[in-house]
Amino acid sequence: MQKLSRTIADLAGSEGIGVVHLAEALQYRPRETG
Repeated sequence: MQKLSRTIADLAGSEGIGVVHLAEALQYRPRETG
């Protein structure tokens, strides 16, 4: 999750990983079924 957040932050031009980047990364996680 941290690598994806870092990539999103990089694409946004941000030096650090923010809550917004982490929240966006969470949206890409597959949903658990069951």
